[in-house]
Amino acid sequence: MEKLENVIIDTIYIGGGTPSYINEKYIYDILNIELIRNKTKKNAEITIEINPGTINKEKLECYKNSGINRISVGLQSTNNELLRNIGRIHKYEEFLSTYNMIRKAGFNNVNIDLMLALPGQNLAMLQESVEKVIKLNPEHISIYSLILEENTKLFEMVNKGNVSLPDDDKERQMYWKTKKMLEDNNYKHYEISNFSKEGYESKHNMNCWEQKEYLGFGVAAHSYFDNKRFSNTISIEEYINNIKENKIERNITINEIQNVKDKEKEYVLLGLRKIEGININKFKEKFGEDCKRVFEKEFNILLQQGLIKIKKNNIVLSNSGLDFANLVWEKFV
Repeated sequence: MEKLENVIIDTIYIGGGTPSYINEKYIYDILNIELIRNKTKKNAEITIEINPGTINKEKLECYKNSGINRISVGLQSTNNELLRNIGRIHKYEEFLSTYNMIRKAGFNNVNIDLMLALPGQNLAMLQESVEKVIKLNPEHISIYSLILEENTKLFEMVNKGNVSLPDDDKERQMYWKTKKMLEDNNYKHYEISNFSKEGYESKHNMNCWEQKEYLGFGVAAHSYFDNKRFSNTISIEEYINNIKENKIERNITINEIQNVKDKEKEYVLLGLRKIEGININKFKEKFGEDCKRVFEKEFNILLQQGLIKIKKNNIVLSNSGLDFANLVWEKFV
């Protein structure tokens, strides 16, 4: 606990999962724990993830009273058939009702999640979703490609051929169409999957991409602190029992202890997620070295492949780099 004495909390993120499912008083109690309350900056960004159909007026009022000032809503698509295909329990109409409640409650920093390359989705369906979301005028929009997880119903359906996913070319076409539509409507593309109105970039995520420390609490939560990356047990029974027995350390698994070289590689990998890329001066301030010299070999290869480019004092992904970002990141793993 001594290492937390000088910690200042400037962002709090409540999610993933569906934290809006539980009784709102628990959220209030968490944010009013003395340690958290005393160390949280007055203007801290405090976000909660919610799913449509899991909130009401009372919950939103409680969130606001607890200090939450940013809400992220998992919509994914405005097409009810596509929502059903991916196992979502809500319909678009329920999302609209939820969104209107959020606005009436006075929240003026809202993110909406969308997904592309869904089973059965085509470009016209995606365009319709993006158009409808733009009309709602949220401050922030995240757009993710579907990632199939093993041992899920959708994974089995795709493997059995019951549903099909758009191929890579269509997925990339969807990505660039979405990017253009959002930028044409004054949404700034500031990270591979994220767009915002000016000044509404996610501070929490930006902190992560700039390799700042964070602490995760709860089952399966991840942390980055004191040059260590660690995670909590995925068993809720084990998590609770260890706390009851005052053996909290048993909940934690150290995944990585970083040396300077590890941190430099990760800083570059994370930095290239941002559209503004890696600032060469900031790298030198942090590590005391010139990143172009440290990673001369890697950068030269990526420049030759046309996957990155140098813009003034920043190293950024090219358009091809945005399409093949995984190939870029592999150089720094």
